[in-house]
Amino acid sequence: MRLKPPNPVLSLLLFLASAAAWAAWLGWDHHYDIHPDGSETGPYEPWQVIGLVLTLLASVSWAAFRCHGTDAVLGTTAGLTAAAYYDWSDDSSGLFLVGVGMVAVASLVVTLALSALIGAVARGQERHSAAGLLDGRPR
Repeated sequence: MRLKPPNPVLSLLLFLASAAAWAAWLGWDHHYDIHPDGSETGPYEPWQVIGLVLTLLASVSWAAFRCHGTDAVLGTTAGLTAAAYYDWSDDSSGLFLVGVGMVAVASLVVTLALSALIGAVARGQERHSAAGLLDGRPR
């Protein structure tokens, strides 16, 4: 099975799923925690970011395993970038654009690597099944 050409509908669905995942996991929390020593952390807790990553891992893996790696990369990257822009654009300093750029580059690199890895595994499984191999033994 070869990489399938981009499917605009699937890319749009992955875009919407990524933006919805951002909203569900990160979009509601804008509270910074102030510690007794005066330092601030936040607004996101580690469990929120881990939840977002695991949610996106499922959708990217699903698409890439079906040889729609291009859609997984384009839809997920665009969805996360748009969600970050929308969520952070109220920052008057303009530095939010640096963060949005970092989200765009990081999501592009990670989804590209993950899609390539999963696509290679999927193609390897197809070769084994096409050759009639199961558990390394011919049938």
